[in-house]
Amino acid sequence: MSAPSPAAEATAQSPGALLLRVRALSIGFGNRAILPPLDFEVRRGELWGVIGRNGAGKTTLFRTLLGLHAPVGGAIERSGGGAIGYVSQRHSIDPLVPARARDLIAEGTERGLSFLRPFRREEDRARIARAIEATSAAPFLSRRYRDLSEGEKQRVLLARAIAGGPDLLVLDEPTSAMDIVAERQVIGILKDLRDRLGMGVLLVSHHLGLVVSIVDRLLFLDADDGIAVIGAPAEVTAHPVFAARYGAVLAPGEAPAASAAVAGGPVASAAGGEEER
Repeated sequence: MSAPSPAAEATAQSPGALLLRVRALSIGFGNRAILPPLDFEVRRGELWGVIGRNGAGKTTLFRTLLGLHAPVGGAIERSGGGAIGYVSQRHSIDPLVPARARDLIAEGTERGLSFLRPFRREEDRARIARAIEATSAAPFLSRRYRDLSEGEKQRVLLARAIAGGPDLLVLDEPTSAMDIVAERQVIGILKDLRDRLGMGVLLVSHHLGLVVSIVDRLLFLDADDGIAVIGAPAEVTAHPVFAARYGAVLAPGEAPAASAAVAGGPVASAAGGEEER
């Protein structure tokens, strides 16, 4: 993959620059959609939460956005020329592989390595250093991944994704199996990536109260009822289907007020579609 031009990089790094546009996107299997068409935009410096029960369509959406699964219809447009960093659940890493944390982080820059360019460029080394700094991973770089705590493992995977130089991060359950201290550390890193580095972040998590409290925008999926609700956290949590599913999870008054600083129109919802297989 060729490097983006200086003009493209400057545009992508502008606050609020468009990173991803989804237009009338239908996701599913074959020609069967499991959700109504989706329309949303992710911009630089935005943290999105994607929520829904198991089988709601979250993984299918992520795989479609990453190009790993064909859409049923609609369009996905990328802007800025940067990469998408994907952080899957930790069980995707074989615990028997005796890799050090340093080695796994460095893998994030290896997409362009070949026999024509077998060594990392200065730009790659700078990205690795930035990723280590952003995730505070320096204290355990020389330790084997399998010997790390759950929170340290997640920071390694985050650093590996950041080392690839993405402008958009897609994360699948980044705080699962963590204690509360490690969970808060990882969430702090994500907020810092948004605020200091201006990345866009798409986050799937079942920790509902935590997600609702930190994100700028929410995408609530429910394949059972064929519902997709998109908007500010206060708008989405007020939707009748959300209230029916999770009303007992969020205490009264826990849903945050809508932020005037977050751009966007009214809540979008539609019915139809089929249950995810």
